[in-house]
Amino acid sequence: MGKSKGAVAPSISTKLPRSSGVLLHVTSLPGSHGIGDLGPDAFRWLEMLAAAKQSWWQMLPLGPPGAGNSPYQCFSAFAGNPLLISPDALVADGLLDRSDLPTDRAPTGPVNYDKVERQKTALLIRAFDRFRTPTKQRKWAPLAQRFRKGNASWLDDLALFMALREAHDGQSWTQWSAELMRRRPAALAEAKRTLAARIEYHAFLQFLFYRQLDALRDRARRLGVKLIGDLPIFVSADSADVWANPHLFQLDRELRPKAVAGCPPDAFCGTGQLWGNPLYDWRAAERDGYAWWVARLRASLRQADLVRLDHFRGFEAYWRVPVGDATAEHGTWTKGPGPALFEAFRDEIGSLPLIAEDLGVITPAVERLRDRFELPGMRIVQFGFGDDAANPHLPHNYVPNAVTYPGTHDNDTSVGWYRSLDANQKSGYERYTGQQTGRDVAWQLIRLAWSSVASLAVAPLQDVMSLPSSARMNQPGTGTGNWRWRLSDFDAAEAGMERLGELTETFGRSASSPQHE
Repeated sequence: MGKSKGAVAPSISTKLPRSSGVLLHVTSLPGSHGIGDLGPDAFRWLEMLAAAKQSWWQMLPLGPPGAGNSPYQCFSAFAGNPLLISPDALVADGLLDRSDLPTDRAPTGPVNYDKVERQKTALLIRAFDRFRTPTKQRKWAPLAQRFRKGNASWLDDLALFMALREAHDGQSWTQWSAELMRRRPAALAEAKRTLAARIEYHAFLQFLFYRQLDALRDRARRLGVKLIGDLPIFVSADSADVWANPHLFQLDRELRPKAVAGCPPDAFCGTGQLWGNPLYDWRAAERDGYAWWVARLRASLRQADLVRLDHFRGFEAYWRVPVGDATAEHGTWTKGPGPALFEAFRDEIGSLPLIAEDLGVITPAVERLRDRFELPGMRIVQFGFGDDAANPHLPHNYVPNAVTYPGTHDNDTSVGWYRSLDANQKSGYERYTGQQTGRDVAWQLIRLAWSSVASLAVAPLQDVMSLPSSARMNQPGTGTGNWRWRLSDFDAAEAGMERLGELTETFGRSASSPQHE
């Protein structure tokens, strides 16, 4: 692994053109199946983006979510979420009939994950049964087998892991027998024999997911829209990743975490955030040439053109919290892999189409790591207001190699944000914008982002539509009630998207602008 002696390192600069986009997770799309998916409504959304002169669609992680339905707590860092598979596309492929679709649908309103999972699982099982019929096998089996062979490095473990979870009534892998926990060859061979049909089913789901995602990406390319993905720094303890690669994590002899991930107390959370994810054994990863991480980034770039690295500062130093602590207050900063990981990325992949989510407790060492690899950082307009004119989140302090947002999926909508400001912050906002009221506040923040020198500006669709706090996607530190917001229909977003297109042309962010290089 690594480049040969004397080889010239490839370019590592992202070099984003001056452009803009919209943040909207796939689950938030409208549609008739209770949750947004990769089907016709995703294609229509791409057309809306293109019509509004937008160059980017930013999504949240696309993996299969576990606890709390969070896309940042997935069963696999490589797999796709089966709930994003479009039943309409399966009808078009002949794997379902239109009559198979349930009449009890939820075309609008927040995602009801329990109901969606019941209905979609029934449809996916029906599609799998049809896939296995002799007539369908002639067409689909060679394609599915080719996919399975090409992705065996992660798919074999994922399919077996999911089949075993089912066989254990959804219990975490740490509750399985010692032979299965420790992946004894005889136990795995027996599981593969007895669970062969369920293993094939879970591999089939991933085939469907990536088939539909590939079709969506192809349409996006034709429309001139690129996708921004999201790579969570940590993985779930209850995941195929930890089960299949325990040597890459800080686990004890019983395969339990020695310590867990979180972030320290700050202005937003006085006790910090206790995420609970297992921590990486970076020395073990280095001995392996960071092979798992390189494969993971390749998988993310299979899903998107540009990838946001969640919690970038954790690659320089991460917050290590003792197991059993009820809060993250008593953690310690521990060195991460630093430049070595990104050098491995560069050597194996070449250019680094990455965004560094450099929010939170940022030190000069974190900034040096980001700048060494010329990664664009993030600037959040909502974070800028108060008494400090040097605040890096105020647009007059931006640098070109940055991505700016009014707010992100972790923030309140801009309308809700303004309503929650204290007197000092509200005064700072009014002085900076020249607005003496919160009238049209979401668009004031969008205008500040779009007019800035930051190469890329991205707005959540909720802000484009000037929606209140009820449309918020996530509230960090809470385990329930998140990730549910959905767009009711495209008509509701049409006026805002048209306005965004005009602003995009005004500030030279459209593909036809001279500044868009």
